[in-house]
Amino acid sequence: MHKDCERILLTEEQLKARVKEVAEKVDKDFQGKRPLVVGILKGSIIFYADFIRFLSMPIELDFLAVSSYGSGAVSSGKLKIKKDLDRDVKGRDVIIVEDIIDSGFTLANLKALLKERGAASVTIVTLLDKAERREYDIKPDYNCFMIENEFVIGYGLDYDEQYRHLPYIGILKRSVYEK
Repeated sequence: MHKDCERILLTEEQLKARVKEVAEKVDKDFQGKRPLVVGILKGSIIFYADFIRFLSMPIELDFLAVSSYGSGAVSSGKLKIKKDLDRDVKGRDVIIVEDIIDSGFTLANLKALLKERGAASVTIVTLLDKAERREYDIKPDYNCFMIENEFVIGYGLDYDEQYRHLPYIGILKRSVYEK
């Protein structure tokens, strides 16, 4: 375990098993379709890669890079698109793959944006859901894990661009981000 982790919340084995289970449900529900699977960079990249490997249906891949955080642990309340989609979503079934939903700000705004651009449907798949932090009326269509209001790192999730490489999800020690 990394020295900045208070404890491991989800092991590598737990993550793999649950991601596979959720991907198989999505695969079944989208049979006969060719969805555009959109990864939200950077946090979802490891989850996204594992998730799409468990899909058997034909898919197209794309990415959005957005941010509502600066270098701190608290959302700025403003969504900034750093990298937009390369593909047109008009008439497409879009599956957003996100690492975590807490306030719901990012996904509420992204879903509205994709619908505005003409997506036939927008489905949200998230690794982690902090429902107790929800401020926006948004729910994932598929969720791997419900978690409590802890600052989590690893498996793509970061604090100030660190810890993404950890193969598990851990709880970051408060002393690291309450400086």
